[in-house]
Order: sequence, then structure tokens, then C-alpha cells
Amino acid sequence: MRARVLVRPKAGILDPQGQAVERALPALGFGGVANVRVGRMIELDVDDPDRLPEMCERLLSNPLVEEYEIVESVGAEAPVGAEAMGAEVAQEARP
Repeated sequence: MRARVLVRPKAGILDPQGQAVERALPALGFGGVANVRVGRMIELDVDDPDRLPEMCERLLSNPLVEEYEIVESVGAEAPVGAEAMGAEVAQEARP
């Protein structure tokens, strides 16, 4: 089974990357953005999905300062990145 784990800073934990993005977006003409939090997505194929919480707590996240969310997908062919957003958005993302 393919699983996606979303890891982000806990509420109240300083997020310098999120702050930098929040300051940069208005400078690029994207107003109305607030409370930006930057995290990471980990995608992995696992034989035993019941062990995912243990994996997250022991290695994939730092439980002191991060929270995680397990998003399970049935198919192993789940698209990632720009391909998942559609061709129109993928073209906009190219320089």
C-alpha cells in the first residue's frame, strides 16, 4: 500500500520558512495570504500500514515540534507533484 505522510510544525512552533513565504507572496503580487506553514510530504510503500504511526513518531517526524497526518492511498500509482495538479497548473509552474 502506498501512503503519504504530511509533516508540519505544531501550532505555536516558530516556522521561519512559512514566515518567509508569507512575506514573499505579497511582494510577488499575491495578496490575502496569512498563517503560512511549510512542511513536507513523505510518500512510501508499506506492507503493514498499522506500523505507520510508529514510523512517524520514531523517524519521520519530531514529535516534540511537529505533527503528522497519514493520508493513505490504495493504488501504488498515485501521482505526485505537478502531475497531480493537472497540465494547466504544471505549465504555469515552469519558468
